[in-house]
Amino acid sequence: MESVYGIGSTFMVTLPLRPLKTAVDEPYEEQPLPLDRPTALVVDDDAAVRDLLSRWLTREGFHIRTAANGREGIRLARKLHPQVITLDVMMPDVDGWHVLSTLKTDPATADIPVVMMTIVEDRQHGYALGAADYLTKPIDREQLVQVLYRYTVPLKSNTILVVEDDDATREIMQRTLARQGWLVETAENGRLALKKIAQQLPTLIILDLMMPEMDGFEFIDRFRQNYSEHNIPIIVLTAKDLTPRERTLLRDSVKVVMQKGVYRHDDLLAEIRRLLAVARA
Repeated sequence: MESVYGIGSTFMVTLPLRPLKTAVDEPYEEQPLPLDRPTALVVDDDAAVRDLLSRWLTREGFHIRTAANGREGIRLARKLHPQVITLDVMMPDVDGWHVLSTLKTDPATADIPVVMMTIVEDRQHGYALGAADYLTKPIDREQLVQVLYRYTVPLKSNTILVVEDDDATREIMQRTLARQGWLVETAENGRLALKKIAQQLPTLIILDLMMPEMDGFEFIDRFRQNYSEHNIPIIVLTAKDLTPRERTLLRDSVKVVMQKGVYRHDDLLAEIRRLLAVARA
């Protein structure tokens, strides 16, 4: 600036020929999720908490994505479909209860386990809205890790064999399980299932009972004769009204029996996670 008394002032300003690039000019690109680690989405408005949980869980083998507010948490949950979400309750604008309700009423995210984390003790409200678990701050690292392990398993190390003769049901089941990160094999009947098992042992089997060529009862009998030492858990999904004798037979051979048309997908996924966690222990 130059100034002359009685005349005025001259201001010199230098402008760039081209506008400077800003961070907004470069759109943020989501990196592909790793296939060998479970992904956890941490939603918390406190940067220190996000950083701490990220460091803890990364050391435990998780791939971490974070969101600083509820809206971003919902967006990333829909985009990434992580294996588990940790969600703070007390956040400005959109609180954790609203986020949880939104996720659980959206078919695209309803099956993702959500672990609530808050200083407010309100477990019943969280469970009523569909929370998988509830932790009170300050968070204990060991407890957090144990809870998240309950809902996640190493992805590539677990193969689920779906034995189902109905094409539509088999396809839906395959998509649902694959979205959780599990490797999924399918077979149309018990005979084909035994062929696949001879080539590669699955970690868990989901079995229909009423199938052509070889039904579920015969499959279980042959499977136990040849592979009982491997302790591979079986979940039966059936539309059949089981007799007391059939229930007794299944009780000795399978871990869980669920009735088609009655069971909830969330309940099935929870049982799968539980059985895989036991198998891994």
